[in-house]
Amino acid sequence: MMATILVDQDLCTRCGICSAICPSRIIDPADEHALPIVKDAKAGMCMQCGHCEAFCPSQALLLNVRPDEKVGIPAGAGAISPSELGYYLRKRRSIRHYRADPVPRETIAEVLDIARYAASGGNGQPVEWIVIHDPKKVQRIAGLTIDWMRTLLNTDHPMSGYFPGLIGAWDAGHDVICRGAPHLVFPHIPDAYPIAAIDAIIALTHFDIAAPSFGIGTCWAGFVAGAAAEYTPLQHEIGIPQGRKVAYAMMFGYPQYTTYGIPRRKPLAVEWK
Repeated sequence: MMATILVDQDLCTRCGICSAICPSRIIDPADEHALPIVKDAKAGMCMQCGHCEAFCPSQALLLNVRPDEKVGIPAGAGAISPSELGYYLRKRRSIRHYRADPVPRETIAEVLDIARYAASGGNGQPVEWIVIHDPKKVQRIAGLTIDWMRTLLNTDHPMSGYFPGLIGAWDAGHDVICRGAPHLVFPHIPDAYPIAAIDAIIALTHFDIAAPSFGIGTCWAGFVAGAAAEYTPLQHEIGIPQGRKVAYAMMFGYPQYTTYGIPRRKPLAVEWK
């Protein structure tokens, strides 16, 4: 059986952190005679989360999952002061006015590459992505979302009361669905995976947070997400693979306007127990 972890005996200090940090507690700690090891009987319990590798202070341990792809962290990389991080997150806005110039596919792939490191239950990593890059197809999706709304007029759908105004605005020539965004991104998940929907929202939040560092603006596309969950013509237009479903939707593109201030929010509400 292939070894679960690879340990450099010259670098290993036998500190025991790898065995302590392992969520599955399957790494037998080192002693003066042996290096850390995952015995064959426990190997199937490995979630491949990489905690053992990430927390090894001497970088002696390597999780044996595509080990040739290991990337080190340069000294000081990723260090962000609390104040800088606070400003970065507070200035994030939902963008509803976009420039026409498209975001290059290579740039979008960079943002998604960051989002794939989002947490997921049991490190299942169930989230995959569909990017609608063609602005004309984005508009078709917006139109199909309106068509979905038309089917629900005068029904007991919980959102039906909002639909007449949106349909009227669309018919008058205003894109109240995708707001003229050039692109959409859909995280999709397996049909039968109870916690995958939460994993998808976590991953999409990573996309939402990472995008502004690339100059990209985002907005959560709730109407599109609602239609994608229920309306077969829209599902076909998106091209959702069989056995999977859309978890949500996000519009994005280069913002037409720049953020210069931070609006107020409700005071922090917290109870200390």
